Amino acid sequence: MIIRRDVLKLAALSIGATASGALAQSTQPTPPATTAGSSTASSAPIPNFDAASIVDRARDLAKKPFVALDTDLPAPFAKLPYEKYVAIRPQPGSATWAGDNVGFALEPLHRGFLFSAPMEINVVENGKARRLGYDPSRFDFGGLQVPSTIPDIGFSGFRVLQPMGPDGFHEVAIFQGASFFRAIARGQNFGVTARALSIRTADPKGEEFPMVRAVWIERPTLANNALVLHALVDSESMTGAYRFTLRPGDITIIDTECTLFTRAIVDGVGLGTMAGMSFFGPANRRNRDDLREGVYETGGLQIHNTNGEWLWRPVSNRETLQISSFINNSPRGFGMLQRERRFAQFQDDDQHWELRPSLWIEPLSDWGEGNVVLVEIPSDAEINENIVCFWRPKAPLQANTEMALSYRQSWCWTPVERPPLAIVTETRQGKGASGKRRRFLVEFTGDIFADAKQVADLKPALSSSVGTIALLRTFVSQPNKTYRLLFELDPASENLSELRLALENNGKPVSETWLYRWTA
Repeated sequence: MIIRRDVLKLAALSIGATASGALAQSTQPTPPATTAGSSTASSAPIPNFDAASIVDRARDLAKKPFVALDTDLPAPFAKLPYEKYVAIRPQPGSATWAGDNVGFALEPLHRGFLFSAPMEINVVENGKARRLGYDPSRFDFGGLQVPSTIPDIGFSGFRVLQPMGPDGFHEVAIFQGASFFRAIARGQNFGVTARALSIRTADPKGEEFPMVRAVWIERPTLANNALVLHALVDSESMTGAYRFTLRPGDITIIDTECTLFTRAIVDGVGLGTMAGMSFFGPANRRNRDDLREGVYETGGLQIHNTNGEWLWRPVSNRETLQISSFINNSPRGFGMLQRERRFAQFQDDDQHWELRPSLWIEPLSDWGEGNVVLVEIPSDAEINENIVCFWRPKAPLQANTEMALSYRQSWCWTPVERPPLAIVTETRQGKGASGKRRRFLVEFTGDIFADAKQVADLKPALSSSVGTIALLRTFVSQPNKTYRLLFELDPASENLSELRLALENNGKPVSETWLYRWTA
């Protein structure tokens, strides 16, 4: 399904275009492996495919100087403007495997606009790998005049499709742009974006963007409902071999195994990286004159600490760049969640922010010492994914070393792993009684609040790193199973305060811990 904001997000990440209509297996011949616009950095083809060979390629590539991808494109695709790029559509009947009843189809994406870098796409069938060759007959160019002599320029990425009824397909994932990819659960719209790898995000020295040079996608079977793809990732500082196992459904699972290799000392590596948008909402409207109630596809960061504590950190569109770090050695899980599923809280008939996926990361191996990092970036447009989070190893990765880890991504409505406690369902902030004072309302929801006796024993544990808390009041609704706290922060002359709140019964938590950074 195509929606307006998915098209607008081209400016930041990738395309979300229609994938409906009858499709059939492409029968175009496979051209040579090295062609115009492609890179030789992924070396020779793999006629007899072995997953271990991708790890060997990444290891060998890390021993060589970095070679940037060739982003040059011939006319008419060089400097292709946005309007003409989004007019390029796949032709009905051009998707790989669509007519083979294997449960999936692949739709290569054209190069151009911001997506000038090539991604080599290989399919693996019966143990043999073959490269998908570019053919202009795959595409409807929307009036763009394309010469018949156009060379093989490759592709910028691909969509993963699944059957939708007897006559069409729908998207379940998109891999396009640097190492970005997105997925959705059944019934959702595309939202938060993942990255295979991030380096120096929000670092004053500048961010490094690893790129997917090549992928090898194994032919699926209808019985498995799983698509396995391998990727070779490369950047100035390091390389990586990735194995993704995609299982779409009511919760779409992507199991990720990766082995990373460094060329030099690498500080600021981000693993399990994800990004989403928060433009305005009840916690921070930033003086927006907008008829909608809220514009955000992610409401907050949840962390399940190694010690078992559950944290909830609402996110918002800040006035200045904010970076928060949560010490969490080999976390049990973390992710950016959209908890608000009521249309009335957004009032947006086009974007339907309430249908955006939550993304939860569950490590499947020991990640060692490190921190979950949250980056909140000021934004003046809703097309910007201004909220980023990732896990960062405590120590820099040394040169000429390798690191292996695995994790599970759950693209979902609500993660399967969830707090066995009351959860935060709303955070509001507004002007306080006077001066710099700020008024907050935090709402918890849980079955415990339906029991008047248990509610009587509850005690809010509320603190601030600086300033003082005043005017604390509580409101309980047994029918709604909610417990609301209203309070004011008086920061005095300070411009930043870390707030912490949890509900306790006899010193034991009965809610997740709400964290919030207030800034002037």
